[in-house]
Amino acid sequence: MHRIVLALAFGIACTSVHAAEVKILTAGAMKAVVLELVPQFEKETGHKAVVDNDTAGGLAKRIEGGEAFDLAVVTPGVIGDLAKKGKVVGDSRANVARVGVGVVVKEGAAVPDIGSVEAFKRTLIAAKSVAYIDPASGGSSGIYLTGLFDKLGIAADIKPKAKLKQGGYVADLIANGEAELGLHQISEILPVKGVKLVGPLPAEIQNYTTYAAAVGTEAKQPDAAHALIKLLTGSPAEGVLKARGMERPPS
Repeated sequence: MHRIVLALAFGIACTSVHAAEVKILTAGAMKAVVLELVPQFEKETGHKAVVDNDTAGGLAKRIEGGEAFDLAVVTPGVIGDLAKKGKVVGDSRANVARVGVGVVVKEGAAVPDIGSVEAFKRTLIAAKSVAYIDPASGGSSGIYLTGLFDKLGIAADIKPKAKLKQGGYVADLIANGEAELGLHQISEILPVKGVKLVGPLPAEIQNYTTYAAAVGTEAKQPDAAHALIKLLTGSPAEGVLKARGMERPPS
């Protein structure tokens, strides 16, 4: 009996020694994807995942500032810059998902016409207020939309009625009545209650945000980080991505 107790105690002690925290930095929509895969990741590796989310620009600044992490899931551009600066292992990079921008209104509101570029422009001009991510916060959708408004010649129309979100869900501003129309990545619209996804931007002006994963150069748990990349690029992630309006990037 004593031997059994000692063996169990030894096993628990060994597990606690080998188990470790794996710090994962995620940008935008990838937080929800990673969190859903965390239970499987923890079961397979025996480690505990700690997930922290920020905008792509915010993560870039934090990592460049010396923040410790094991795995970063952010835009390919940021990963490329970090690799040049020696912050991530360049050949560990893998593109894992992409998502387009969609239009959102409050549940029960009239559904606007966004079926063409011209219809989309008319809808934006007619809206009393338009919400999107503040480009100054480093959010990829906000940066793209600011350029798109200029390109479409409606920046002056949008500016006085813009409702800028520093981070999180733009659709929250629609749900609580702070804005009439919202523009954000589709994966960031679907989880919010009280709103309706009108649809994606017209194909001619659609912008996809691609997410890539890479292991930190000074990762304390590099093997676990590689295991999570394998999970993110494997079949277990397929259903998770689809449910959030995301898809695999083209090869």
